[in-house]
Amino acid sequence: MDIKSLATEMDSIVAQGAIVDAVKQFFAEDSTTSDYNGVATTNKQQMVEKMEGFAGAIAQVNGITHHHTIVDGNVSASEFTFDFNMKDDSKIYWHEIIRRIWNENGEVVQEEYFNAE
Repeated sequence: MDIKSLATEMDSIVAQGAIVDAVKQFFAEDSTTSDYNGVATTNKQQMVEKMEGFAGAIAQVNGITHHHTIVDGNVSASEFTFDFNMKDDSKIYWHEIIRRIWNENGEVVQEEYFNAE
């Protein structure tokens, strides 16, 4: 598996705002996630539901910037800035590192988010 190509493809889908599609396409069924706010998921379906809820709460995408991706073996790290206006009139501005561990089938088995600010 060429993890660099897979990570690049996934990042380009995320950068277009199709976050739910990226999860559906690249996550393993038993994947886990955790973020710096303590929110975790324990399988692909939970992550799809979490991302569908999040995407549905966005009123306007002001920008999604993909800065860098690095790959070492089966681990990738991608730096993004997300800027959203939400339907509840709040604003989200995240500058984060997304670390992914990939399995031998080219699927994400673990994704963790780190605040890069």
